[in-house]
Amino acid sequence: MSRLNGARATAERTGARVNVAILGAGRIARHMADTLNLMAADPRYARLVAPYAVAARDKERAAAFAAEYHIPVSYGSYAELLADPDVDLVYIATPHSLHAKQAIACMRAGKNVLVEKSFTANAAQAEPVLAVARETGMLCAEAIWTRYMPSRAIIDELVAGGEIGEVRSISANLCYPVSGKARMTDPALAGGALLDVGVYPLNFIDMVMGGHGETAVSRIVTSMTPYEPTGVDAQNSTTLYYADGTMAVSTSSMMVASDRDGAVWGTDGYLLCRNINNVEGVDVYGADHALRRHVEVPAQLTGYEYEVAAAANAILDGRIECAEMPHADTLRIMRLMDRLRGEWGLRYPFE
Repeated sequence: MSRLNGARATAERTGARVNVAILGAGRIARHMADTLNLMAADPRYARLVAPYAVAARDKERAAAFAAEYHIPVSYGSYAELLADPDVDLVYIATPHSLHAKQAIACMRAGKNVLVEKSFTANAAQAEPVLAVARETGMLCAEAIWTRYMPSRAIIDELVAGGEIGEVRSISANLCYPVSGKARMTDPALAGGALLDVGVYPLNFIDMVMGGHGETAVSRIVTSMTPYEPTGVDAQNSTTLYYADGTMAVSTSSMMVASDRDGAVWGTDGYLLCRNINNVEGVDVYGADHALRRHVEVPAQLTGYEYEVAAAANAILDGRIECAEMPHADTLRIMRLMDRLRGEWGLRYPFE
């Protein structure tokens, strides 16, 4: 059992910090390592989290990673990481298809987990992961950074404030030319645009809609272009029709670059959000298309710090989920992506 499962007051009194370990040593793991170092040097986070360990399937690779990012401990196997009693939180930075098995192993070993998006490959994998969180009392959170960023609260407040009237339509896209990466095209790794980049516009829409349940979506029209020769989705487009009359369009691709914009259209005006993957600013327009104002997004370390801080605070408070991305929201998005792939006839070999 982690030494930080007690109340926050106890941890703060003893000066304990949440020791974070990184499982995996790829590109996204490097972003997290950089984030943890910046947090450790920042007065806002220095007493909350500490970069502690990294594990990879190769001992030399793990050691080189640890040396580069000044991480105290490195392991050449995931099993060694799970056996370390000083690990409090494991950030899982491996391909989608491995998340479920690894998250369950971590929690059963008494480790809290922050699981990189897409949380799992499908809802059938996500459900037992969340069940183990309830069984063990370990924190289990999805690391989709846009859910934790200050930009989310900014957009929520603008929508709730009524400045653009009643929201009736939403559009969001995210496209990067990343088809050259093996994990993106391999169906055995749950490759394709949807789980890697498409999850962001779907989450953008879901956040604007206030996390309505699946029943709020009355109809879906969706299609994709397969990537040859593996058959995963190279690019896709989905229109969601909500029971209240709102229509939302999500587009993603791993073949091209896009403007990455998110738009929220209302009866009295609209919002333009620059880069839904890391909102840089929000422009508020009136119905006459005149710019009313520009809302800046606060400066950040890397953007990952918000999800790490949320997870650490949840651990100290003895919670098994983060309020910013509760288990119900994770499951809703996983089920939606399952439904889209069902419409496309896209199944992974392990399903």
